[in-house]
Amino acid sequence: MGLSFSLCQKANGFPPDKSLKSKKQKQHQRIRKEKPQQHNFTHRLLAAALKSHSGNISCMDFSSNGKYLATCADDRTVRIWSTKDFLQREHRSLRANVELDHATLVRFSPDCRAFIVWLANGDTLRVFKMTKREDGGYTFTANPEDFPKKHKAPVINIGIADTGKFIMTVSSDTTILIWNLKGHVLSTINTNQMNNTYAAISPCSRFVASCGFTPDVKVWEVCFGKKGDFQEVVRAFELKGHSAAVHFFAFSNDSRRMASVSKDGTWKLWDTDVEYKKQQDPYLLRTGCFEEASTMLCRLALSPDAQVLALASGSSIHLYNTRRGEKEECFEQVHGECITDLSFDITGRLLASCGDRAVRLFHNTPGHRAVVEEMQGLLKRASNESTRQRLQQQLTQAQEALRSLGALKK
Repeated sequence: MGLSFSLCQKANGFPPDKSLKSKKQKQHQRIRKEKPQQHNFTHRLLAAALKSHSGNISCMDFSSNGKYLATCADDRTVRIWSTKDFLQREHRSLRANVELDHATLVRFSPDCRAFIVWLANGDTLRVFKMTKREDGGYTFTANPEDFPKKHKAPVINIGIADTGKFIMTVSSDTTILIWNLKGHVLSTINTNQMNNTYAAISPCSRFVASCGFTPDVKVWEVCFGKKGDFQEVVRAFELKGHSAAVHFFAFSNDSRRMASVSKDGTWKLWDTDVEYKKQQDPYLLRTGCFEEASTMLCRLALSPDAQVLALASGSSIHLYNTRRGEKEECFEQVHGECITDLSFDITGRLLASCGDRAVRLFHNTPGHRAVVEEMQGLLKRASNESTRQRLQQQLTQAQEALRSLGALKK
Protein backbone atom coordinates (compact mmCIF):
# COMPACT_ATOMS: atom_id res chain seq x y z
CA MET A 1 0.00 0.00 0.00
CA GLY A 2 2.74 2.44 1.05
CA LEU A 3 4.81 1.70 -2.07
CA SER A 4 1.98 2.39 -4.49
CA PHE A 5 1.41 5.68 -2.72
CA SER A 6 4.99 6.89 -2.91
CA LEU A 7 4.97 6.01 -6.63
CA CYS A 8 1.70 7.90 -7.10
CA GLN A 9 3.05 10.94 -5.33
CA LYS A 10 6.28 11.02 -7.32
CA ALA A 11 4.45 10.57 -10.60
CA ASN A 12 2.11 13.41 -9.75
CA GLY A 13 4.96 15.62 -8.56
CA PHE A 14 3.60 15.79 -4.98
CA PRO A 15 5.96 16.44 -2.09
CA PRO A 16 5.73 13.47 0.31
CA ASP A 17 3.41 15.35 2.69
CA LYS A 18 2.48 13.15 5.67
CA SER A 19 -0.98 14.63 6.25
CA LEU A 20 -1.76 14.33 2.55
CA LYS A 21 -0.51 10.76 2.58
CA SER A 22 -2.83 9.71 5.39
CA LYS A 23 -5.74 11.57 3.80
CA LYS A 24 -5.12 9.99 0.42
CA GLN A 25 -4.51 6.61 2.00
CA LYS A 26 -7.94 6.79 3.62
CA GLN A 27 -9.50 7.75 0.29
CA HIS A 28 -7.63 4.97 -1.46
CA GLN A 29 -8.77 2.43 1.13
CA ARG A 30 -12.32 3.63 0.66
CA ILE A 31 -12.10 3.18 -3.10
CA ARG A 32 -10.47 -0.21 -2.69
CA LYS A 33 -13.25 -1.26 -0.37
CA GLU A 34 -16.10 -0.15 -2.60
CA LYS A 35 -14.89 -1.42 -5.95
CA PRO A 36 -15.69 -5.13 -5.61
CA GLN A 37 -19.31 -4.32 -4.76
CA GLN A 38 -20.03 -2.81 -8.17
CA HIS A 39 -20.63 -6.31 -9.50
CA ASN A 40 -21.49 -6.48 -13.17
CA PHE A 41 -23.74 -9.23 -14.44
CA THR A 42 -25.34 -9.75 -17.82
CA HIS A 43 -27.60 -12.50 -19.14
CA ARG A 44 -30.10 -12.74 -21.98
CA LEU A 45 -32.87 -13.42 -19.42
CA LEU A 46 -31.96 -10.51 -17.12
CA ALA A 47 -35.01 -8.23 -17.20
CA ALA A 48 -33.73 -5.45 -14.94
CA ALA A 49 -31.32 -4.48 -12.18
CA LEU A 50 -32.58 -2.16 -9.43
CA LYS A 51 -29.69 -0.04 -8.15
CA SER A 52 -30.48 2.68 -5.62
CA HIS A 53 -29.14 1.20 -2.38
CA SER A 54 -25.64 2.19 -1.25
CA GLY A 55 -25.39 -0.85 1.04
CA ASN A 56 -25.93 -4.59 0.70
CA ILE A 57 -29.57 -5.69 0.44
CA SER A 58 -30.55 -8.38 2.94
CA CYS A 59 -34.27 -8.87 2.30
CA MET A 60 -37.13 -8.02 -0.08
CA ASP A 61 -40.88 -8.47 -0.21
CA PHE A 62 -43.52 -8.10 -2.94
CA SER A 63 -46.77 -6.47 -1.83
CA SER A 64 -49.89 -8.65 -2.07
CA ASN A 65 -51.48 -6.31 -4.64
CA GLY A 66 -48.44 -6.80 -6.88
CA LYS A 67 -47.71 -3.08 -7.17
CA TYR A 68 -44.61 -2.74 -5.00
CA LEU A 69 -41.36 -4.36 -4.01
CA ALA A 70 -39.79 -3.41 -0.66
CA THR A 71 -36.04 -3.85 -0.11
CA CYS A 72 -33.94 -3.18 2.99
CA ALA A 73 -30.18 -2.76 3.20
CA ASP A 74 -27.43 -1.92 5.68
CA ASP A 75 -27.45 1.67 4.33
CA ARG A 76 -30.19 2.47 6.91
CA THR A 77 -32.95 2.67 4.30
CA VAL A 78 -35.94 0.72 3.07
CA ARG A 79 -36.81 1.33 -0.57
CA ILE A 80 -40.24 0.87 -2.12
CA TRP A 81 -40.11 0.17 -5.87
CA SER A 82 -42.97 0.35 -8.36
CA THR A 83 -43.24 -3.03 -10.15
CA LYS A 84 -44.76 -1.41 -13.24
CA ASP A 85 -41.37 0.29 -13.87
CA PHE A 86 -39.43 -2.99 -13.83
CA LEU A 87 -39.25 -3.37 -17.60
CA GLN A 88 -38.72 0.39 -18.20
CA ARG A 89 -35.31 2.04 -18.42
CA GLU A 90 -35.77 4.05 -15.22
CA HIS A 91 -36.58 2.37 -11.92
CA ARG A 92 -38.12 4.76 -9.43
CA SER A 93 -38.04 4.06 -5.73
CA LEU A 94 -39.19 5.83 -2.59
CA ARG A 95 -36.89 5.91 0.42
CA ALA A 96 -37.85 5.34 4.04
CA ASN A 97 -35.09 6.06 6.55
CA VAL A 98 -34.51 3.73 9.48
CA GLU A 99 -33.35 6.11 12.22
CA LEU A 100 -30.13 5.18 14.08
CA ASP A 101 -30.35 1.55 12.95
CA HIS A 102 -30.83 -0.56 9.85
CA ALA A 103 -33.39 -3.18 8.87
CA THR A 104 -32.38 -6.78 8.14
CA LEU A 105 -35.90 -8.01 7.25
CA VAL A 106 -38.93 -6.28 5.70
CA ARG A 107 -42.57 -7.36 5.10
CA PHE A 108 -45.59 -5.52 3.69
CA SER A 109 -48.87 -5.42 5.58
CA PRO A 110 -51.76 -7.19 3.75
CA ASP A 111 -53.43 -3.85 2.88
CA CYS A 112 -50.09 -2.53 1.50
CA ARG A 113 -50.40 0.63 3.61
CA ALA A 114 -47.68 -0.29 6.07
CA PHE A 115 -44.59 -2.47 6.39
CA ILE A 116 -42.70 -4.00 9.29
CA VAL A 117 -38.94 -4.29 9.67
CA TRP A 118 -36.60 -6.15 11.99
CA LEU A 119 -33.97 -3.80 13.43
CA ALA A 120 -30.37 -5.03 13.36
CA ASN A 121 -29.17 -3.28 16.51
CA GLY A 122 -32.49 -2.80 18.27
CA ASP A 123 -33.34 -6.54 17.99
CA THR A 124 -37.00 -5.70 17.65
CA LEU A 125 -39.87 -5.03 15.23
CA ARG A 126 -40.73 -1.56 14.00
CA VAL A 127 -43.91 -0.67 12.09
CA PHE A 128 -43.90 1.98 9.34
CA LYS A 129 -47.12 3.50 8.00
CA MET A 130 -47.27 4.56 4.34
CA THR A 131 -49.39 7.67 3.75
CA LYS A 132 -50.14 8.83 0.23
CA ARG A 133 -49.43 12.52 -0.40
CA GLU A 134 -51.37 14.80 -2.71
CA ASP A 135 -48.52 14.79 -5.23
CA GLY A 136 -48.81 11.00 -5.54
CA GLY A 137 -45.73 10.27 -3.43
CA TYR A 138 -45.67 8.63 -0.01
CA THR A 139 -44.67 9.67 3.48
CA PHE A 140 -43.30 6.97 5.78
CA THR A 141 -43.91 7.30 9.50
CA ALA A 142 -42.53 4.91 12.09
CA ASN A 143 -44.83 3.96 14.96
CA PRO A 144 -43.73 5.75 18.14
CA GLU A 145 -43.14 2.46 19.96
CA ASP A 146 -41.25 -0.61 18.74
CA PHE A 147 -42.31 -4.12 19.75
CA PRO A 148 -40.92 -5.35 23.10
CA LYS A 149 -37.75 -7.45 22.99
CA LYS A 150 -38.61 -11.11 23.51
CA HIS A 151 -36.12 -13.22 21.51
CA LYS A 152 -32.91 -14.47 23.11
CA ALA A 153 -31.19 -15.45 19.82
CA PRO A 154 -30.83 -13.64 16.48
CA VAL A 155 -34.06 -13.37 14.48
CA ILE A 156 -33.87 -15.02 11.03
CA ASN A 157 -37.31 -14.25 9.58
CA ILE A 158 -40.54 -12.33 10.15
CA GLY A 159 -43.96 -12.47 8.52
CA ILE A 160 -47.46 -10.98 8.61
CA ALA A 161 -50.47 -13.20 8.00
CA ASP A 162 -52.46 -12.18 4.89
CA THR A 163 -55.56 -12.03 7.08
CA GLY A 164 -53.82 -9.35 9.15
CA LYS A 165 -54.51 -11.35 12.31
CA PHE A 166 -50.96 -12.07 13.45
CA ILE A 167 -47.24 -11.49 13.00
CA MET A 168 -44.60 -14.22 13.26
CA THR A 169 -40.95 -13.87 14.27
CA VAL A 170 -38.47 -16.75 14.39
CA SER A 171 -35.00 -16.88 15.93
CA SER A 172 -32.03 -19.18 15.32
CA ASP A 173 -32.60 -21.09 18.56
CA THR A 174 -35.86 -23.11 18.60
CA THR A 175 -38.30 -20.24 19.20
CA ILE A 176 -41.16 -18.95 17.04
CA LEU A 177 -43.32 -16.16 18.46
CA ILE A 178 -46.87 -15.39 17.32
CA TRP A 179 -47.81 -11.74 18.00
CA ASN A 180 -50.91 -9.65 17.57
CA LEU A 181 -50.50 -6.42 15.60
CA LYS A 182 -50.18 -4.35 18.78
CA GLY A 183 -47.02 -6.15 19.91
CA HIS A 184 -48.42 -8.66 22.43
CA VAL A 185 -47.19 -12.26 22.24
CA LEU A 186 -50.14 -14.62 21.64
CA SER A 187 -48.15 -17.84 21.61
CA THR A 188 -44.62 -19.26 21.81
CA ILE A 189 -43.74 -22.30 19.70
CA ASN A 190 -40.76 -24.50 20.55
CA THR A 191 -39.78 -26.23 17.29
CA ASN A 192 -37.53 -28.85 18.99
CA GLN A 193 -35.25 -28.73 15.96
CA MET A 194 -31.96 -28.00 17.83
CA ASN A 195 -31.83 -24.78 15.83
CA ASN A 196 -34.09 -23.10 13.28
CA THR A 197 -32.79 -22.24 9.82
CA TYR A 198 -36.07 -20.82 8.49
CA ALA A 199 -39.77 -20.37 9.29
CA ALA A 200 -42.63 -18.73 7.39
CA ILE A 201 -46.38 -18.14 7.34
CA SER A 202 -48.33 -19.86 4.56
CA PRO A 203 -50.05 -17.56 2.00
CA CYS A 204 -53.45 -18.82 3.24
CA SER A 205 -52.50 -17.57 6.77
CA ARG A 206 -53.56 -20.82 8.42
CA PHE A 207 -50.12 -22.29 8.92
CA VAL A 208 -46.69 -21.51 10.29
CA ALA A 209 -43.91 -23.88 9.23
CA SER A 210 -40.28 -24.25 10.27
CA CYS A 211 -37.17 -26.22 9.34
CA GLY A 212 -33.80 -26.64 11.00
CA PHE A 213 -31.32 -29.22 12.18
CA THR A 214 -33.79 -32.12 11.80
CA PRO A 215 -34.65 -33.77 8.44
CA ASP A 216 -38.30 -32.65 8.48
CA VAL A 217 -40.40 -29.52 8.01
CA LYS A 218 -42.87 -29.01 10.85
CA VAL A 219 -46.19 -27.26 10.23
CA TRP A 220 -48.58 -25.78 12.82
CA GLU A 221 -52.07 -24.35 12.44
CA VAL A 222 -52.71 -20.94 14.04
CA CYS A 223 -56.36 -21.11 15.14
CA PHE A 224 -58.75 -18.17 15.56
CA GLY A 225 -62.37 -18.15 16.71
CA LYS A 226 -65.36 -17.02 14.64
CA LYS A 227 -65.04 -13.50 16.05
CA GLY A 228 -61.37 -13.30 15.08
CA ASP A 229 -60.06 -13.94 18.60
CA PHE A 230 -56.86 -16.01 18.91
CA GLN A 231 -57.40 -19.50 20.30
CA GLU A 232 -54.35 -21.77 20.01
CA VAL A 233 -51.50 -23.12 17.90
CA VAL A 234 -51.73 -26.85 17.12
CA ARG A 235 -49.48 -29.26 15.26
CA ALA A 236 -50.88 -29.86 11.74
CA PHE A 237 -48.52 -32.07 9.72
CA GLU A 238 -44.86 -32.69 8.82
CA LEU A 239 -42.93 -33.09 5.60
CA LYS A 240 -40.92 -36.27 6.20
CA GLY A 241 -38.60 -37.78 3.64
CA HIS A 242 -35.28 -35.96 3.71
CA SER A 243 -32.34 -37.75 5.33
CA ALA A 244 -30.49 -34.64 6.59
CA ALA A 245 -31.14 -31.11 7.86
CA VAL A 246 -33.55 -28.99 5.79
CA HIS A 247 -32.09 -25.65 4.67
CA PHE A 248 -35.23 -23.99 3.38
CA PHE A 249 -38.81 -24.47 2.19
CA ALA A 250 -41.52 -22.50 0.41
CA PHE A 251 -45.27 -22.57 -0.19
CA SER A 252 -47.09 -22.18 -3.51
CA ASN A 253 -49.51 -19.27 -3.74
CA ASP A 254 -52.57 -21.37 -2.82
CA SER A 255 -50.66 -23.17 0.01
CA ARG A 256 -51.49 -26.55 -1.62
CA ARG A 257 -47.89 -27.27 -2.54
CA MET A 258 -44.63 -26.97 -0.64
CA ALA A 259 -41.03 -27.38 -1.74
CA SER A 260 -38.01 -28.12 0.44
CA VAL A 261 -34.25 -28.37 -0.03
CA SER A 262 -31.98 -30.36 2.25
CA LYS A 263 -28.36 -31.04 3.15
CA ASP A 264 -28.97 -34.54 1.72
CA GLY A 265 -28.46 -32.97 -1.75
CA THR A 266 -32.09 -33.14 -2.87
CA TRP A 267 -35.11 -30.90 -3.29
CA LYS A 268 -38.65 -32.20 -2.90
CA LEU A 269 -42.09 -31.03 -4.01
CA TRP A 270 -45.07 -31.95 -1.82
CA ASP A 271 -48.85 -31.98 -2.12
CA THR A 272 -49.98 -30.46 1.20
CA ASP A 273 -53.69 -30.25 0.30
CA VAL A 274 -54.54 -33.03 2.74
CA GLU A 275 -57.00 -33.71 5.55
CA TYR A 276 -54.40 -33.60 8.28
CA LYS A 277 -57.09 -33.62 10.99
CA LYS A 278 -57.81 -37.17 9.80
CA GLN A 279 -54.07 -37.95 10.08
CA GLN A 280 -53.55 -37.77 6.32
CA ASP A 281 -49.89 -37.06 5.48
CA PRO A 282 -48.68 -34.80 2.65
CA TYR A 283 -47.84 -36.64 -0.59
CA LEU A 284 -44.36 -36.50 -2.08
CA LEU A 285 -44.77 -35.51 -5.74
CA ARG A 286 -41.18 -35.15 -6.95
CA THR A 287 -37.57 -35.44 -5.81
CA GLY A 288 -34.75 -33.70 -7.66
CA CYS A 289 -30.97 -33.63 -7.22
CA PHE A 290 -29.18 -30.50 -6.08
CA GLU A 291 -25.61 -31.46 -5.11
CA GLU A 292 -24.71 -27.93 -3.95
CA ALA A 293 -27.10 -28.32 -1.01
CA SER A 294 -24.89 -31.00 0.55
CA THR A 295 -21.98 -28.58 1.06
CA MET A 296 -23.53 -25.11 1.41
CA LEU A 297 -26.62 -23.35 2.71
CA CYS A 298 -29.33 -22.94 0.07
CA ARG A 299 -32.44 -20.85 -0.39
CA LEU A 300 -35.39 -21.66 -2.57
CA ALA A 301 -38.39 -19.95 -4.11
CA LEU A 302 -41.43 -21.68 -5.56
CA SER A 303 -43.33 -19.98 -8.38
CA PRO A 304 -46.94 -19.05 -7.46
CA ASP A 305 -48.30 -21.93 -9.60
CA ALA A 306 -45.66 -24.38 -8.20
CA GLN A 307 -44.43 -25.19 -11.73
CA VAL A 308 -40.93 -23.76 -11.24
CA LEU A 309 -38.45 -24.11 -8.39
CA ALA A 310 -35.59 -21.63 -8.03
CA LEU A 311 -32.62 -22.68 -5.90
CA ALA A 312 -29.82 -20.34 -4.84
CA SER A 313 -26.44 -21.40 -3.49
CA GLY A 314 -23.60 -18.93 -3.10
CA SER A 315 -24.15 -16.37 -5.86
CA SER A 316 -25.74 -18.74 -8.41
CA ILE A 317 -29.40 -19.55 -9.20
CA HIS A 318 -30.76 -22.77 -10.72
CA LEU A 319 -34.28 -23.11 -12.13
CA TYR A 320 -36.05 -26.46 -12.22
CA ASN A 321 -39.28 -27.60 -13.87
CA THR A 322 -41.14 -29.29 -10.98
CA ARG A 323 -43.24 -31.54 -13.21
CA ARG A 324 -40.24 -33.28 -14.78
CA GLY A 325 -37.61 -32.42 -12.16
CA GLU A 326 -35.23 -31.14 -14.85
CA LYS A 327 -32.91 -28.15 -14.55
CA GLU A 328 -33.81 -25.61 -17.24
CA GLU A 329 -31.75 -22.48 -16.51
CA CYS A 330 -28.67 -21.59 -14.53
CA PHE A 331 -27.45 -18.08 -13.69
CA GLU A 332 -23.87 -17.99 -12.36
CA GLN A 333 -22.28 -15.24 -10.22
CA VAL A 334 -25.43 -13.14 -10.23
CA HIS A 335 -24.25 -11.02 -7.28
CA GLY A 336 -20.92 -9.94 -5.82
CA GLU A 337 -21.88 -11.53 -2.49
CA CYS A 338 -23.92 -14.62 -1.48
CA ILE A 339 -27.58 -14.39 -2.42
CA THR A 340 -29.56 -13.21 0.62
CA ASP A 341 -33.09 -13.42 -0.76
CA LEU A 342 -34.95 -14.98 -3.68
CA SER A 343 -38.58 -14.47 -4.67
CA PHE A 344 -40.98 -14.73 -7.60
CA ASP A 345 -43.26 -11.76 -8.22
CA ILE A 346 -46.98 -12.47 -7.80
CA THR A 347 -47.51 -13.02 -11.56
CA GLY A 348 -44.74 -15.64 -11.58
CA ARG A 349 -43.25 -14.03 -14.69
CA LEU A 350 -40.22 -12.59 -12.90
CA LEU A 351 -37.76 -13.96 -10.37
CA ALA A 352 -36.00 -11.46 -8.10
CA SER A 353 -32.72 -11.99 -6.26
CA CYS A 354 -30.52 -9.81 -4.05
CA GLY A 355 -27.11 -10.24 -2.43
CA ASP A 356 -25.15 -7.06 -3.05
CA ARG A 357 -26.39 -3.51 -3.69
CA ALA A 358 -28.68 -4.51 -6.56
CA VAL A 359 -31.86 -6.50 -7.04
CA ARG A 360 -31.71 -8.53 -10.25
CA LEU A 361 -34.90 -9.56 -12.03
CA PHE A 362 -35.03 -12.51 -14.41
CA HIS A 363 -37.62 -13.60 -16.95
CA ASN A 364 -39.07 -16.93 -15.79
CA THR A 365 -38.80 -18.87 -19.08
CA PRO A 366 -39.33 -22.29 -17.41
CA GLY A 367 -42.66 -20.89 -16.17
CA HIS A 368 -43.77 -19.95 -19.70
CA ARG A 369 -42.63 -23.38 -20.97
CA ALA A 370 -44.62 -25.11 -18.23
CA VAL A 371 -47.74 -23.19 -19.33
CA VAL A 372 -47.13 -24.25 -22.96
CA GLU A 373 -46.84 -27.91 -21.91
CA GLU A 374 -49.89 -27.76 -19.67
CA MET A 375 -52.10 -25.98 -22.26
CA GLN A 376 -51.07 -28.38 -25.03
CA GLY A 377 -52.08 -31.30 -22.80
CA LEU A 378 -55.39 -29.69 -21.81
CA LEU A 379 -56.22 -28.74 -25.42
CA LYS A 380 -56.10 -32.40 -26.45
CA ARG A 381 -58.74 -33.18 -23.82
CA ALA A 382 -60.86 -30.00 -24.16
CA SER A 383 -64.47 -30.88 -24.86
CA ASN A 384 -66.09 -27.56 -25.77
CA GLU A 385 -65.18 -24.63 -28.00
CA SER A 386 -65.11 -21.88 -25.32
CA THR A 387 -62.65 -23.93 -23.23
CA ARG A 388 -60.52 -24.56 -26.33
CA GLN A 389 -60.41 -20.83 -27.13
CA ARG A 390 -59.41 -19.89 -23.57
CA LEU A 391 -56.66 -22.55 -23.50
CA GLN A 392 -55.46 -21.55 -26.97
CA GLN A 393 -55.23 -17.92 -25.85
CA GLN A 394 -53.08 -18.85 -22.81
CA LEU A 395 -50.92 -21.10 -25.01
CA THR A 396 -50.37 -18.32 -27.57
CA GLN A 397 -49.48 -15.79 -24.84
CA ALA A 398 -46.88 -18.13 -23.32
CA GLN A 399 -45.41 -18.91 -26.77
CA GLU A 400 -45.24 -15.19 -27.60
CA ALA A 401 -43.46 -14.48 -24.31
CA LEU A 402 -40.90 -17.20 -25.06
CA ARG A 403 -40.46 -15.98 -28.63
CA SER A 404 -39.82 -12.41 -27.49
CA LEU A 405 -37.14 -13.70 -25.09
CA GLY A 406 -35.57 -15.89 -27.79
CA ALA A 407 -36.35 -18.94 -25.70
CA LEU A 408 -38.96 -20.76 -27.77
CA LYS A 409 -37.76 -24.33 -28.33
CA LYS A 410 -38.09 -25.41 -31.96
